[in-house]
Amino acid sequence: MSVGAIPDAARADLAAAMAADRRLVEAALRRHLAPAPGFPPRLRRAMAHSLLGGGKRLRPLLLLWAHDALRARGASPRADALTAAAALEMIHTYSLIHDDLPAMDDDDLRRGRPTCHVAFDEATAILAGDGLQALAFGLLAGIPRRGADLVGIVASAAGPAGMVGGQQEDLDAAGRPLTGALVRRIHAGKTARLIGAPLAMGALLAGCGPATVAAADRAGRDLGLAFQAADDLLDVEGATADLGKTAGKDADQDKATWVRLEGVAAARARTARLGRGGTRRLRELLPADPRGERLLALVRLLWERDR
Repeated sequence: MSVGAIPDAARADLAAAMAADRRLVEAALRRHLAPAPGFPPRLRRAMAHSLLGGGKRLRPLLLLWAHDALRARGASPRADALTAAAALEMIHTYSLIHDDLPAMDDDDLRRGRPTCHVAFDEATAILAGDGLQALAFGLLAGIPRRGADLVGIVASAAGPAGMVGGQQEDLDAAGRPLTGALVRRIHAGKTARLIGAPLAMGALLAGCGPATVAAADRAGRDLGLAFQAADDLLDVEGATADLGKTAGKDADQDKATWVRLEGVAAARARTARLGRGGTRRLRELLPADPRGERLLALVRLLWERDR
């Protein structure tokens, strides 16, 4: 991931902070995926293949850093935020496993490694995704005081009116005439809801009230639209080796993208416009201190990136 758009003086500090919290997230993921009675070893290996196979861990970092920046009276401890962050990454990984299946995008490469159904088999990959989803909701439900609210946020963001619904509309739109409203609706569901969720969850765990939680979610959804628009551009302009997944798949499958609808130049301008708008929304919620600025620097990477 490029941090070239961030001033040189802050780039090293941001990269170091990201690396430090990624290590915490990785440790939490390994801990929660430890062998347990009744856990079939092959299923665990398949889940670990996808969950522990690298990745930017953007959603966990967004959650943790929103929690850090917005901490108020009655905030949950950072350990609870880390558990929630690990659960959200499990939800994201389950969605990637299923998205790569032959019945969906039929992709062989994810994060520079064979996809789960290639490394194991299709049936095991389906079960690995199912297992990660169930494990994630169990972790969220066990978080003291705020478990039910966290489950509600993630269930709404990932469910039929969120990510899963967006995926269905994405499948339905392949090869059909596009409108701007349709592209935006698909992107809002399949991607933006799970960018809004970590900011909302971080705000909730920070002890913020409902208005701030909702505003964080709205800012995240705008940033999620920018993130997906940037992803569509990278599919056209990026290389498979850099992306860690097969480039050019969107065009091959006539996916609903801004690039397909309006061309590369207009899509690039739209990406920047969406990213700036989401960043402004988020800035209004944050204190003018180093933790707030750190989160703002992180969200710029959602749309100013090269992989």
